[in-house]
Amino acid sequence: MKKFLLMTAVALLGFASASAVVDPNTYEPVNDIKIQNLWLLDRAHAADAFTNLDACNANARMAVMTDGVVYVSRSWAKAIITGTDTVSAAVIYRFDAKTGEELPELVLTIDGGYVTAQLGANSVGVDNFGHLWVAPASFIASATVPLYSLDKETGELTLVAELDKGELQRIDYFDLMGDLTREEAPCNVLAVGSQVPTIYKWHCDQGDDYWDGGFDGDTYMDIIDFFPETVTQWGYAPYGKMILNMEDEEAKYDGELFYIDGFNSMPAIYDNTGSMVDNFENVPTELWPVAGTNGVAEFTLEGRNFLVYSIAQYEGYDEGTETWRACQANICELGEGMSLAGMTKYWQIPADKLGDVSDGGTRIHAFNVEYAEEDGSEVVYLLTFKCYNGMGVYKIGKNVGGGGEEPLKGDVNGDGKVNVSDVTALVNMILGVIPKDEQRADVNGDGKINVSDVTALINIILGVVS
Repeated sequence: MKKFLLMTAVALLGFASASAVVDPNTYEPVNDIKIQNLWLLDRAHAADAFTNLDACNANARMAVMTDGVVYVSRSWAKAIITGTDTVSAAVIYRFDAKTGEELPELVLTIDGGYVTAQLGANSVGVDNFGHLWVAPASFIASATVPLYSLDKETGELTLVAELDKGELQRIDYFDLMGDLTREEAPCNVLAVGSQVPTIYKWHCDQGDDYWDGGFDGDTYMDIIDFFPETVTQWGYAPYGKMILNMEDEEAKYDGELFYIDGFNSMPAIYDNTGSMVDNFENVPTELWPVAGTNGVAEFTLEGRNFLVYSIAQYEGYDEGTETWRACQANICELGEGMSLAGMTKYWQIPADKLGDVSDGGTRIHAFNVEYAEEDGSEVVYLLTFKCYNGMGVYKIGKNVGGGGEEPLKGDVNGDGKVNVSDVTALVNMILGVIPKDEQRADVNGDGKINVSDVTALINIILGVVS
């Protein structure tokens, strides 16, 4: 039995070292709110594991998290022989949101065929009622944008709408708010034109199938106000993100306010008239993002309003501030009245970086949150995904990571469970990939952290000891 357990330990050791890891950085609580990383798959902390994934590709540009699963969309992902032809089909890669474990992929199909269009799955998202959707990049010559629902079990796409662009410009990424099916709420879709000052919006009422322009019936409008003021258009691959209206239930999903984050500009809030409502002008300059990265999201927790935004792409290590500026995000509490000007920085994630390798110009940094209640307390799960550099999930809440109580024996990664992900964390601690947690990693209690703790952990997982 002992020989068997040791062999199992060695086998799992090899497996674990090639899997997701835990962010080695320490994050102090702010205003009694804590943050804990559940896992990272990235170039900086798990390079061998991440770079061997098919999801590590410049055509895997967007990701979303829902119902405990992370979905990563990649265009031109899988060579499939159909008759005498070989096509390159789009794929959705799936990962367990709690552990980072890779799940079976979904090959995207529509009407019995494969999705093979150029950047045919450039955007993937989830509406406010849990329905997944997919949209391709839309090029200048395209007069309409196909919007699809995604069957999360089969990968089958169903056409929901052909959205009339009106103005023929390139659109890389889309945002959707409300109910894709229009059964429980209206649906709104927002997009930002690439290298133009044009924004697009479409609206469909609850219970209806008719899609109208979202700007008082108009499909698009041109913006004249930017921040910084020297900017005159969004640049490459900009991103728009609608804001939930929490004060008016009837207009909750109308997206009357929205962020736009462009290659040449910083995140700014606009309304449906095209007026700029708020920007980074009165935000301390140390919180300003570096131009060239696009990505923003909001969430609420414990009655506080938060903003998550991408701060840099590949700038690297800043000697002056002694901090990394590479594929990271700031998490800030918004100021009074949800203003940007009064926001307070809580954390930068990761504190070092996900990676600093160019993805060839996709620009986008995807963020997504899921809400839960655990032990009577609100919890937010935050996904961060930067194309070609990595991804991870962080857990945020008052009781995250425990409150100094004795940890569950074998719960090396502190997620409240004892399973193979704890073997991953323990092996990475032994190998020096992440710092040792002396209290949690010394599973057998002998005052040392080594392979005998892996054996003890496997005994617990197998039920040999408790």
